Amino acid sequence: MLYYLFEYLESQFSFPGASVFQFITFRAAAAFILSLLISAIFGKRIICFLQRLQVGESIRDLGLEGQVQKSGTPTMGGIIIILATLIPVFLLAKLNNIYIIILVITTVWMGFIGFLDDYIKVFKKDKEGLKGKFKVLGQVGLGIIVGLMLYFNDGVTIKEKLPKEQQIENSEGRKNIFGEAHKSTKTTVPFMKDNELDYSKLLHFLGEGYEKYGWLVFIFITVFIVTGVSNGANLTDGVDGLAAGTSAIIVLTLAVFAWVSGNINFADYLDVMYIPNSGEMTVFILAFAGSLIGFLWYNTFPAQVFMGDTGSLTIGGIIAVIAIAIRKELLLPILAGIFVVENLSVILQVSWFKYTKKKFGEGRRVFRMAPLHHHYQKLSYHESKIVVRFWIIGILLAVFTIVTLKLR
Repeated sequence: MLYYLFEYLESQFSFPGASVFQFITFRAAAAFILSLLISAIFGKRIICFLQRLQVGESIRDLGLEGQVQKSGTPTMGGIIIILATLIPVFLLAKLNNIYIIILVITTVWMGFIGFLDDYIKVFKKDKEGLKGKFKVLGQVGLGIIVGLMLYFNDGVTIKEKLPKEQQIENSEGRKNIFGEAHKSTKTTVPFMKDNELDYSKLLHFLGEGYEKYGWLVFIFITVFIVTGVSNGANLTDGVDGLAAGTSAIIVLTLAVFAWVSGNINFADYLDVMYIPNSGEMTVFILAFAGSLIGFLWYNTFPAQVFMGDTGSLTIGGIIAVIAIAIRKELLLPILAGIFVVENLSVILQVSWFKYTKKKFGEGRRVFRMAPLHHHYQKLSYHESKIVVRFWIIGILLAVFTIVTLKLR
């Protein structure tokens, strides 16, 4: 809203300073600061409101140190993250940008699914919450919607770098480095010579005209990633500050990718895929990062509030959609390595337990407890130490993810 207001003031009255709102970097920085302030200042009021409603977490006794003391801590704190993200976005972003529209839909959609889950747990006294099949159905539904919007909307395109002999100077004396904007199912993949993979080529076996079915592969990949990452974030949210801190590291890295991918000069200089209009996502991403960091003020040990599924499912969904939109989803196994490991630890634990029970008549475990952070709690590591070390690993993975763009 403020973007359009100052654009009008600039065009009609040459209002001093109004032109600064045209710069993505300024609006993104303002969004970060505003979201941080909203989550840090108004977060306390939301926590008090949740306490008055007696929205307390019911803790199952898993034999973990300090676990019983957390019973009754307000949950559904993901509301803080959602509000602190959307308010700056509505104020500072270009709301007609297709990428912003998709991210707002993702936030509301996943937030609603998580809210239903928390509501059933808290107010219906059902510890299982929303049935798993309905959660998955919601995640798949979002994946299909996002996939269709990203593939068929005319505002979603890429520009590919032209061979040097075709880089002709334009009327302004500058070389046209990139070709015309066009639809594509290409994405970024690390360790390959040109760092690109075209999903449609996976259907090459269909013969001539296989390209027109590429959207099916793209949507399948989108659904898989949205479901996997949102569940990974959900499983990671088991120790104070772990999910929010890890996610903030991932999100800030994605902000760098989004800004570079949407800036024609930096896309050329760093030789990465240029995605027109994607730079606007930086405003949303930094608002999201600010809300996560502000939320950490109340979520670090000992937590005054838990994000609940309202927060964790929303966080995972947003991270997945951002990565897909900027064509960096195949970097997520590295960047979101914490989520991947948490997911795998549960899969391995359950699979091995079932296999050994069937074969030996007694279930055996790979870890003392899954997800992985609980394994270290069982080894008597203090949860603050677990969280900080996971953050350090997350930072290393973020740095390595950026480096992979130049490893070809």
